[in-house]
Amino acid sequence: MMTTSTISTVFSIAAVERETRLSKDVLRVWERRYGFPQPVRDANGERCYPAEQVERLRLMKRLMDQGHRPGSLAALAQDELAALALPQRGAAADAEGGDGAIAPLLAMIRARDPAAFQHALRQCLARQGLERFIAQTAAPLTAAVGDCWEDGRFDVFDEHFYTESMERLLRQAIADLPAPRQGQGRRILLTTVPGEQHGLGLLMAEAVFALEGVTCISLGTETPLLDIARAAAAYGAGVVALSFSNAYPRRQVAPALGQLRQALPDGVELWAGGVGVARLDEVVGVRLLPTLDAGRQALAGSQA
Repeated sequence: MMTTSTISTVFSIAAVERETRLSKDVLRVWERRYGFPQPVRDANGERCYPAEQVERLRLMKRLMDQGHRPGSLAALAQDELAALALPQRGAAADAEGGDGAIAPLLAMIRARDPAAFQHALRQCLARQGLERFIAQTAAPLTAAVGDCWEDGRFDVFDEHFYTESMERLLRQAIADLPAPRQGQGRRILLTTVPGEQHGLGLLMAEAVFALEGVTCISLGTETPLLDIARAAAAYGAGVVALSFSNAYPRRQVAPALGQLRQALPDGVELWAGGVGVARLDEVVGVRLLPTLDAGRQALAGSQA
């Protein structure tokens, strides 16, 4: 068996779980069932995973999210896995083949030119205004960056850089909006459930709602369900709005929404938005809003 002394970089099983979004139980089952991954052992006998195996696991997770079965993926060589990911192009391919502003922005991310990219984003915002910027730049660019990450054209750190840059810009733009009059208007509580670390979609929704004069109370990401219910009561929110990304396990969305719906008073609406709910079946007592336009329409008809 290999030892950690022969490996330049290894990750603990907890670190691999964070890096790949594959649970420790799944990693152990795959080890027994498919013979992969093949961990080494540290001085305490604990599993450690070489960096190249972690990269392979990441790629397998991407392909599983696209519908491939783990057993068939485990039998493929690394170059076969990479080739299988390449045809999955979607929005990013459309953006790169078009004449709009998305392709140049993607190129700046790929060129690792942070100053040029952030300057270009600010120019887009100044030229379009916040509402058009969300619809015409932020939303499609986010989808395109996600596609680039899914098919391997962007590294994880490219996606993180993009997310941090866009979140910083949107937070400043929201802060610059006129504040609603105290004690007047609607109140919407925005957050994500535990396990959903992605907050960019939530921030875009906050911008859309704030433009309509709504008082937005943002709790950030990963708020425990009972605390969401308590916060809604404490702030007098008429709506709780959650965001779900593609990264959140789809099978867990409906149960999480059902539990929160039970914890909330009947008079508080529960909205769930983002690409993570795009193909979700109806959930009783929950309004599903897969697009920002759907969120805007929900706001127009809400009595929050």
